Amino acid sequence: MAQLKAARAADVIPAAMPELPDIAAELDALASAPCVRAAEATATATAAAAGDGSEGRRRAPLVVIGHRGKGMNALASPDARMRGDVRENTLRSFNGAAATGYPAVGYVEFDVQVTKDGCPVIFHDNFIYTEENGEISGKRVTDLRLDEFLSYGPQRSQEKAGKPLLRKLKDGRILKWEVQAEDTLCTLQEAFEGVDRRVGFNVELKFDDDLVYTEEALTGVLQAVLKVVFEHADGRPIIFSSFQPDAAQLIRKLQDKYPVYFLTNGGTQTYADPRRNSLEEAIKLCVDGGLQGSCRSNVPEVVYVQHLMGVDGVIVDLVREIADAVSAFSAAREAAGSEGCGEVERSEKKAAAAATGTPSFSAREMSFLFRLIPELVQ
Repeated sequence: MAQLKAARAADVIPAAMPELPDIAAELDALASAPCVRAAEATATATAAAAGDGSEGRRRAPLVVIGHRGKGMNALASPDARMRGDVRENTLRSFNGAAATGYPAVGYVEFDVQVTKDGCPVIFHDNFIYTEENGEISGKRVTDLRLDEFLSYGPQRSQEKAGKPLLRKLKDGRILKWEVQAEDTLCTLQEAFEGVDRRVGFNVELKFDDDLVYTEEALTGVLQAVLKVVFEHADGRPIIFSSFQPDAAQLIRKLQDKYPVYFLTNGGTQTYADPRRNSLEEAIKLCVDGGLQGSCRSNVPEVVYVQHLMGVDGVIVDLVREIADAVSAFSAAREAAGSEGCGEVERSEKKAAAAATGTPSFSAREMSFLFRLIPELVQ
């Protein structure tokens, strides 16, 4: 499997990860459980109920996915909305997104890493920081045992004091991680048990851009995550996603019960791996590997263009604002679709789009849209 980038030998994840449980044999039995297939069966049955074969023809509406719940905590952002009012990647944030009441908000997204002792936990950053006796220290999340990870931040027991939680920004500053509404760190299993069942989960498989992962190392991590999902999904809609191209392709090989989305920033950032540097490359990877596609954005105009291009879902921080926009342009598109265009060519394109569920664009139009998205983001 192709490596993502060059790295120092000391940074390379070893091929064997003996502290992770050997669960490959258990996954076969878990994958065959009826509950794992429930979400797919429900979706198919709903479409088939129309009685017109639409389950294989019509494209599903654009799905809004709450980023880390109600949105990430961008602590240094001048936009107060982006700093977040609830601690990201917590049960409180997930349930807050579910409570918006918007039908477009179908999922919450969260970042899953696996601790040193093999437990999938929910946390975005590669390192977790604290301050003790005036000294700031950081540890890699995947180097911690579960009990160590849960010792940071607010604690479930009022009798127990957690370690102060700090956050390192991209510019190197380390700030107190302060939000209006706190909550404890949590495991993947706790999310299944404690989050409103009306929303699905976008389980982002989180890996460090600065490390090289062998296929064996990736497999161990992914199997630990799959075990929890198969045991606790119980019919909840699930999406797997990752910015790590090899992990996205590998989890598709390890299971075929849930869709796998390759995440992209659409060309707004440059990475060592060319597969991550444009929406065009992301779509190629998805087509070649049997994956789906998903983009993150907080700009309504970008969301609209991505939807026109056939993107299935958008991961957003401004959950309420983007849900409003999606509802508005979906309604406008339906209204426009009910009017006659009066031109043969447009009628033919509309018929083709209706048959495939995806708009028809010329090569020139697609080239323009690929260039437009980064410009809109900027």
